[in-house]
Amino acid sequence: MKGYTRPLLLIVIILLVDQLSKFWVKLHMTIGQDFKVIGNKFLIHFIENNGMAWGMEFGGEFGKLFLTLFRIIAVAGIGYGLYYMVKNKYHRGFILNVALIFAGALGNIIDSTFYGLIFSESTFYEKATLFPAGGGYSSLFHGKVVDMLYFPLIEGNFPSWFPIWGGEHFLFFRPVFNIADAAISVGVFLILIFQRRYFKEEHVEREYANSEILED
Repeated sequence: MKGYTRPLLLIVIILLVDQLSKFWVKLHMTIGQDFKVIGNKFLIHFIENNGMAWGMEFGGEFGKLFLTLFRIIAVAGIGYGLYYMVKNKYHRGFILNVALIFAGALGNIIDSTFYGLIFSESTFYEKATLFPAGGGYSSLFHGKVVDMLYFPLIEGNFPSWFPIWGGEHFLFFRPVFNIADAAISVGVFLILIFQRRYFKEEHVEREYANSEILED
């Protein structure tokens, strides 16, 4: 188990925080409801989406099924890749970033796969219930992803002289997302930022291992 403890612990923590936050929102809030955490700059705002991360859509029932199955296959691939990286002693920072991506993808898969079975429909007027007597709001693989983190940091209008969008209203940051989305984004961002360090050290280690083999 040496080398697996930290990535597994990180995955478990991300999944627990992600799922607990989603369960709480589903059971205590209606669609569109929000409350302020830090003034108007950080809100818990409940929405659901049928598609990809950050609220993007992938059309229709067939598209929803395809996307969920694709996610499952992709996460299985990431999981195997993570196992391979730990086994072959890749850079620990790189492994932890991949673990973040894996946990985030798995967190949203849980929503897409099972939430339609275990929750009643969330509406603008009614909160969802867990394991409703009449069954869930949808079938296996057709659940909706729960989003709730909203950071409308800057709002205003572009100046009239601004190209294309002159005079139009803008809002930054507009997307509503969840802990799983954040884990994926942080993992990808850190890999992009530190890729030279990760792969340079990996290259040096492999060169050293090869030199030892040749000497033997």
